[in-house]
Parts: sequence; structure tokens; C-alpha cells
Amino acid sequence: MARIKRALVSVSDKTGVVELSRELVKFGVEIISTGGTEKALREEGIPVIPLAEVTGFGEMLDGRVKTLHPHVHAGILADRDNPDHVAQLAERGIRPIDLVVVNLYPFNQTVAREDVTLEDAIEQIDIGGVTLIRAAAKNHRHVGIVTEPGDYYELVRELEMNDGHLSEEFRSRLAVRGFRHTALYDSAIHSWLAGHEGGQITAFRRIYAPVFEKIQDVRYGENPHQGAAYYREVGASPQALPNARQLQGKELSFNNVLDLNAAWALVQEFKRPAVAIIKHNNPCGVAVRDDPATAYQVAFDCDPKSAFGGIAAFNRTVDMATVEAIGNVFMECLIAPDYEPAALKALARKADLRILQLAIGKPSASAKDLKRVSGGLLLQDYDNGVETREGSKVVSKRQPTDREWEDMLFAMRVTKHVKSNTIVLAKEGATVGIGAGQMSRIDSLYIAAMKAGDRCKGAAMASDAFFPFRDTVDEAARHGVTAVIHTGGSLRDGESTAAADEAGMAMVTTGIRHFKH
Repeated sequence: MARIKRALVSVSDKTGVVELSRELVKFGVEIISTGGTEKALREEGIPVIPLAEVTGFGEMLDGRVKTLHPHVHAGILADRDNPDHVAQLAERGIRPIDLVVVNLYPFNQTVAREDVTLEDAIEQIDIGGVTLIRAAAKNHRHVGIVTEPGDYYELVRELEMNDGHLSEEFRSRLAVRGFRHTALYDSAIHSWLAGHEGGQITAFRRIYAPVFEKIQDVRYGENPHQGAAYYREVGASPQALPNARQLQGKELSFNNVLDLNAAWALVQEFKRPAVAIIKHNNPCGVAVRDDPATAYQVAFDCDPKSAFGGIAAFNRTVDMATVEAIGNVFMECLIAPDYEPAALKALARKADLRILQLAIGKPSASAKDLKRVSGGLLLQDYDNGVETREGSKVVSKRQPTDREWEDMLFAMRVTKHVKSNTIVLAKEGATVGIGAGQMSRIDSLYIAAMKAGDRCKGAAMASDAFFPFRDTVDEAARHGVTAVIHTGGSLRDGESTAAADEAGMAMVTTGIRHFKH
């Protein structure tokens, strides 16, 4: 085992560094430090040796050069089992360094700012810190490397259990964490700079190399015979799903996470209080109302049978009225920006119900939607296309009423989140029937109409793409649909428009397609 006699402590994130240093001093460890860390330790009465005393060379270039010196790196990199290395240290008056406690400039936090400049980013690229970590991790047979405040307690425990020594197994674990720390850091720098080549934002760069860290293992994947784990992208925004707080309930399953993601993306489409109920990655009910309780009930009524065991997402605080509306219905998960204390207390009776809290927020404009293929990756912008009344074209003889406009635009918002081919039937700010994922568009209508029943009468119909034939419009008219919105662009658009005119329906085209494969 390696006894810790001398440590270099130089951290950007100073969380816990004073407390750690006090513990090191108790073990007789001599502490070398730099800049702000040295000042923080000295102010707390902790004995510390300025790095300049060790190197005989003060920092320069506004701090860009301070630890890059042979008296530092030879002290870290020397193989203590190699007599020649030991002799070289003695010849030059260099003392070994047995522990390095370093973390890096906050690059991710800096580039996350909306007003960040290239110059700001460049100044947060740590050089000396990365070199210290790599040196200590390389020589982990003799040197400990600690990069995370969360590891300080484990370090102290190890010293306590081993009378001031670090075991080989512990130093090896720390080295892996050190290389992980620098790998994540370099990846973040590469990713950001590659997206801003030449000072210009580059949407699809030549190398796409996001980094993900594991949050947890899950029991299995989509099916019990598939292993699985849940990961968070390094640098993900606080509003990203992996940053949600789970307030109660069983551990999330693989399929829970997929459905939560779908529900959360859909419910954020709307400014009014909205609820989306998801089952197998498709919505089975969506509604907007003046309060979340009513919105939930109307969304649930769209397809109560499918809603059983689903995921419900809310874009407003869940209150007691909403809990009462849910009643004894079995739901796998709820996700909302907040919950009233009384609502949480009432929901606690359902011990297995998974309850998540997450602040509202869509992916940033630079975020990409990725889809894995065998041996490769497809990358695209998220579907942020939004239809408006002004940007759409009425192609029928009859103009839509104001209510029909509202229902068509509402239904089109929903189609973005339903597997293609998609037909959504909506009335008065709520879905009444959803047909998802069929190979034929008219089959999607058959399913939506079956779900809606008599509620088809007076409903608006949205299609995620154009109608290749007029048959879907004819079938919708037979069920009492009064307004239709679709992408347009088919060679047979005229036939579909004629079908709408013959039935006295209003028809609108948008020019925006919403395929979701």
C-alpha cells in the first residue's frame, strides 16, 4: 500500500475541499495548493504550501501556466519501484507527490449560458488540471487521484481504515474515475467546438460524439430477456427527463421511461392546462381545459380502456381535485412540474405509483433527435413544426368556423406525437379518437372512428401527412367529421378536396408533415 505523505490540492469546484484538507492534515499529509484553493484553505487556518515554493516559478499568462512544471509532474509520474527514477528525483531535489485532488474549469456550465461567446468557452478549457489527472491516473500504482467532491468521504474512510495508506485496489478505482473525468471533459469541449466551427453554429458536424453516464440499471429492457440500463447525456439541461425527481413509487422500468418521455414532450405542446395519457408510446387521450382535473377527466374519457395502466403527464401543478379525478384508476406513472402537498399525501396511498417532478422545458434549439440503426446513427432536428391559422390554407369551398380551427390545430399538435400513419379526431379541445401506426391511412381512421363512436359527429380530423386517395375523407364524412386538416402535396389533393366539398366539410392544408417512425 502507498502511504500518503504529500498531496496537491487544486480545485475549481471547492465543495468540501476545506473539510477534506482538515482530514488530510490529521494524517500528517503536507498540502501543496494554488490560487483560489490555497487562499480558501489558508483562510480556514489549514497549513498549505504555495505551489510557487515547490516549483520556484510563479504562475503566468493569467493563470494559464501554473502546474505545468517538472517539480510537479516528475513528483507525480516517478515510478517509486524504479531506482533510476528515485535517483533522478533526488538528484534534482524533487519530492514525490502521493495524492492529487483536482477538478476542472466549469466548461459545461459556461457553454450552457445563452450569452456564451467563443472567448468565454476557450478560457474554460483546462490544460494543467487535465494533465495532472492523467499523470496521477497513469501512475496509480503509487499515486491517488480524486476528481469528484463526492469521492472525498470514500477517500477519508480509506485512509482511516489503512492508517494513512491507500490500497492498490482503491487507487485503481480512482484512476478509472480520473480518466472518465477527463474523457467527459474532452468530449464536451470537442462537441461544443465542433458545433461552432469557424465561429458559426454547425447543425450536423462531421463527428457526433455525445457522452452518456449511467443513472441506474433497470430490471430489463422492453422484454424480460433483454438487459438494460438508463443513461443521462452529459450536459443535459435541468429540464431533461433524466433529471426528473422521483418522489415516490417503484423503480422506473425501461418502458416507463420511454412512455414518460413521450407524454412529457406532448403535454408541453400546449399553453393551456393540458393532460396527455400515453400507452405504449402513443397517446390514448389528450385534452386542454381551464384546470388540470377537468383536462385529465376529458383526456381519460377519450379511451378509458387503453388509459388503464398508462402514463399521465400534466403541464400544471397536480392538486387535490386532480387526484380525486384520477380516483382508483390504475396508472403506472404521473409526471408534472409540481404537486400540492395534500395531493402528494393522498397519492402516497398508492405506494407503487411512480410520481415524477420536472420543470417545464423543451429541448434546446441545438439538441438533436437520434435514432440508432445497426452500426450507425440517424440524427435529425426535433419536430418543432407548428401549424398556425395564418400559415395554413383553406382549400375547401366552406370556410372553417372558429371552433373548427381550434380543434384542427389542436389535433395537428397531437399528430406530431403519434406513430405514423396517424389520424387524430378532436372536438372542443380534446381527442375523441386516435388511430396510430397503421400501414394504410384509412385503417388509422377506422381505428380512430371506432374509438370515437358517436363523438365523431362534429369532430375535426388531422392527418400527419397528405391523403394519397380520397377514401379517408369520404369515410370521415360518413362518420360525421366536419373539418379536415392535412399536409397537402399529393397528386390527388384535388380529389380529396372535392370529397370534402361534396360532404360540406371544411378542409385546410398546412405544408408541414409530421411523420413519426
